[in-house]
Amino acid sequence: MDVSFQKNLAAKILKCGVSRIYIDPKALDDVSEAITRDDVRNLIKRGLIKKLPKKGNSRSRIRKNMAQKKKGLRNGQGSRKGTKYARLPRKRRWVKTIRAIRRELRNLKKDGKIDKKTYRKYYRYAKGGMFKNRAHLLIHLKEVVK
Repeated sequence: MDVSFQKNLAAKILKCGVSRIYIDPKALDDVSEAITRDDVRNLIKRGLIKKLPKKGNSRSRIRKNMAQKKKGLRNGQGSRKGTKYARLPRKRRWVKTIRAIRRELRNLKKDGKIDKKTYRKYYRYAKGGMFKNRAHLLIHLKEVVK
Protein backbone atom coordinates (compact mmCIF):
# COMPACT_ATOMS: atom_id res chain seq x y z
CA MET A 1 0.00 0.00 0.00
CA ASP A 2 1.42 3.40 -0.96
CA VAL A 3 1.37 5.80 2.00
CA SER A 4 4.06 8.16 0.73
CA PHE A 5 1.61 11.09 0.60
CA GLN A 6 0.62 10.53 4.24
CA LYS A 7 4.28 10.16 5.17
CA ASN A 8 5.09 13.50 3.52
CA LEU A 9 2.18 15.18 5.30
CA ALA A 10 3.25 13.72 8.64
CA ALA A 11 6.84 14.94 8.04
CA LYS A 12 5.57 18.48 7.46
CA ILE A 13 3.31 18.36 10.52
CA LEU A 14 6.01 16.89 12.81
CA LYS A 15 8.70 19.19 11.31
CA CYS A 16 11.19 16.49 10.42
CA GLY A 17 12.43 14.51 7.44
CA VAL A 18 10.43 11.77 5.73
CA SER A 19 12.99 9.16 6.80
CA ARG A 20 12.17 9.84 10.45
CA ILE A 21 8.47 9.07 10.08
CA TYR A 22 7.35 5.65 11.38
CA ILE A 23 4.00 4.24 10.31
CA ASP A 24 2.67 1.24 12.22
CA PRO A 25 2.57 -1.62 9.67
CA LYS A 26 -0.60 -3.05 11.29
CA ALA A 27 -2.47 0.20 10.68
CA LEU A 28 -1.64 0.71 7.01
CA ASP A 29 -5.34 0.55 6.04
CA ASP A 30 -6.24 3.40 8.41
CA VAL A 31 -3.25 5.46 7.28
CA SER A 32 -4.01 5.01 3.57
CA GLU A 33 -7.54 6.41 4.14
CA ALA A 34 -6.16 9.62 5.70
CA ILE A 35 -6.39 12.37 3.10
CA THR A 36 -6.27 15.68 4.97
CA ARG A 37 -3.79 17.11 7.43
CA ASP A 38 -6.44 16.76 10.12
CA ASP A 39 -6.72 13.02 9.44
CA VAL A 40 -2.94 12.65 9.73
CA ARG A 41 -2.94 14.70 12.98
CA ASN A 42 -5.52 12.31 14.45
CA LEU A 43 -3.35 9.31 13.45
CA ILE A 44 -0.39 10.97 15.19
CA LYS A 45 -2.49 11.46 18.34
CA ARG A 46 -3.56 7.79 18.20
CA GLY A 47 0.09 6.78 17.94
CA LEU A 48 -0.17 5.10 14.54
CA ILE A 49 2.29 7.60 13.05
CA LYS A 50 5.37 8.45 15.09
CA LYS A 51 8.47 10.59 14.77
CA LEU A 52 11.64 8.49 15.18
CA PRO A 53 14.53 9.86 17.29
CA LYS A 54 17.49 11.54 15.61
CA LYS A 55 20.43 9.32 14.82
CA GLY A 56 23.85 10.48 15.96
CA ASN A 57 27.30 9.55 14.71
CA SER A 58 29.27 7.42 17.14
CA ARG A 59 32.66 8.84 18.08
CA SER A 60 33.94 5.61 19.62
CA ARG A 61 35.98 4.63 16.55
CA ILE A 62 37.49 8.11 16.31
CA ARG A 63 38.46 8.05 20.01
CA LYS A 64 40.09 4.66 19.55
CA ASN A 65 42.04 5.90 16.51
CA MET A 66 43.16 9.07 18.31
CA ALA A 67 44.39 6.96 21.26
CA GLN A 68 46.46 4.91 18.82
CA LYS A 69 47.80 8.05 17.13
CA LYS A 70 48.95 9.32 20.53
CA LYS A 71 51.03 6.15 20.82
CA GLY A 72 52.60 6.96 17.45
CA LEU A 73 50.66 4.39 15.43
CA ARG A 74 48.66 4.93 12.23
CA ASN A 75 51.15 7.36 10.71
CA GLY A 76 52.77 5.16 8.08
CA GLN A 77 53.41 6.01 4.45
CA GLY A 78 49.78 5.48 3.42
CA SER A 79 48.35 7.79 6.09
CA ARG A 80 50.48 10.80 5.18
CA LYS A 81 48.94 13.62 3.19
CA GLY A 82 51.55 16.38 3.24
CA THR A 83 55.10 16.23 1.93
CA LYS A 84 58.02 15.48 4.22
CA TYR A 85 58.70 19.18 4.75
CA ALA A 86 55.05 20.12 5.12
CA ARG A 87 54.82 17.76 8.09
CA LEU A 88 58.09 18.94 9.67
CA PRO A 89 59.57 22.04 7.99
CA ARG A 90 63.27 22.10 7.09
CA LYS A 91 63.93 24.96 9.48
CA ARG A 92 62.34 23.21 12.47
CA ARG A 93 64.33 20.06 11.68
CA TRP A 94 67.55 22.10 11.45
CA VAL A 95 66.85 23.96 14.71
CA LYS A 96 66.21 20.66 16.52
CA THR A 97 69.48 19.17 15.21
CA ILE A 98 71.73 22.20 15.74
CA ARG A 99 70.46 22.75 19.30
CA ALA A 100 71.27 19.14 20.22
CA ILE A 101 74.76 19.40 18.70
CA ARG A 102 75.53 22.73 20.39
CA ARG A 103 74.25 21.41 23.73
CA GLU A 104 76.58 18.41 23.38
CA LEU A 105 79.54 20.66 22.51
CA ARG A 106 78.84 22.86 25.56
CA ASN A 107 78.71 19.80 27.83
CA LEU A 108 81.97 18.42 26.40
CA LYS A 109 83.69 21.80 26.98
CA LYS A 110 82.26 22.06 30.51
CA ASP A 111 83.41 18.51 31.38
CA GLY A 112 86.90 19.33 30.07
CA LYS A 113 86.86 16.73 27.30
CA ILE A 114 87.59 19.35 24.64
CA ASP A 115 89.43 22.66 24.93
CA LYS A 116 88.14 26.09 23.96
CA LYS A 117 89.89 26.07 20.60
CA THR A 118 88.44 22.68 19.58
CA TYR A 119 85.02 23.78 20.86
CA ARG A 120 85.12 26.89 18.66
CA LYS A 121 86.29 24.88 15.63
CA TYR A 122 83.55 22.26 16.01
CA TYR A 123 80.94 24.93 16.72
CA ARG A 124 81.76 26.39 13.31
CA TYR A 125 81.66 22.94 11.67
CA ALA A 126 78.21 22.40 13.17
CA LYS A 127 77.01 25.75 11.90
CA GLY A 128 78.21 24.79 8.43
CA GLY A 129 76.09 21.63 8.54
CA MET A 130 78.97 19.18 8.72
CA PHE A 131 77.23 16.88 11.22
CA LYS A 132 73.88 15.28 10.57
CA ASN A 133 73.25 14.57 14.27
CA ARG A 134 74.77 14.40 17.76
CA ALA A 135 76.06 10.85 17.28
CA HIS A 136 77.82 11.88 14.07
CA LEU A 137 79.56 14.70 15.95
CA LEU A 138 80.76 12.32 18.68
CA ILE A 139 82.11 9.81 16.11
CA HIS A 140 84.03 12.62 14.41
CA LEU A 141 85.43 13.86 17.73
CA LYS A 142 86.61 10.34 18.67
CA GLU A 143 88.47 10.05 15.36
CA VAL A 144 90.17 13.44 15.58
CA VAL A 145 90.54 14.04 19.34
CA LYS A 146 92.00 10.81 20.72
